[in-house]
Amino acid sequence: MLPLSDGMPARRFPFVNVALIAANFLVFILYELPHLDSSVFHASFYPCALAGSCHAPEPWEISWFTAMFLHASWSHILGNMLFLAIFGKNVEDAFGHARYLAFYVAGGFIAAMTQALLTLIGGSAADAAVPMLGASGAIAAVLGAYFVLYPNSRVLTLVVVFPVRISAWVFLGVWFLYQLVEANFGFFSASANGGGTAFFAHVGGFVFGLIAARVLTASGAVEGRGQAGELAAAGATP
Repeated sequence: MLPLSDGMPARRFPFVNVALIAANFLVFILYELPHLDSSVFHASFYPCALAGSCHAPEPWEISWFTAMFLHASWSHILGNMLFLAIFGKNVEDAFGHARYLAFYVAGGFIAAMTQALLTLIGGSAADAAVPMLGASGAIAAVLGAYFVLYPNSRVLTLVVVFPVRISAWVFLGVWFLYQLVEANFGFFSASANGGGTAFFAHVGGFVFGLIAARVLTASGAVEGRGQAGELAAAGATP
């Protein structure tokens, strides 16, 4: 399923979300593309560095952050930025600019640590030496927050070749279950998700985003639109 729009424009211009998308593209085009392999090697995050069992190009305290802005291919960055553009704008709208930025970075950290710790627990030394990169862990946190804040918005989704409107809680619930199933398959396999997609990062990021949004909503710091989001989406165009 490929999201195309949630049909719900933000009430304020999402400065932070736009800046994050721009930063990801600038890093990919100006830093990575000229020397993709060496860039990925140098600025990615290595789980083994967290355990102190290898010497990574950069300390893990730095590389978990730089890895958030790296992508392995055009399809990788375009897919990630599509999700961020669609779901991030309204989470920023609810959180406010500064809180959203802090939340995004924290989500990326939690996602990276989740993947790294479970790779170290269930994987081999070779798995732990595989570089981790991508914004998807932080974006998963955004999706978790969206799941809480806008459950009834209608996501225009491309299913095979057919555009269909699906409730956000269904779309994101199916997305999360897929990540959870794939993460567990990887954990119990020999590779333990040491390479390929970092499904544990997605799971960790999503759960963090869900919890953070629930806590902020319960405290009154953030207000979800719930049914109002559904009404807004019903009257909007994609």
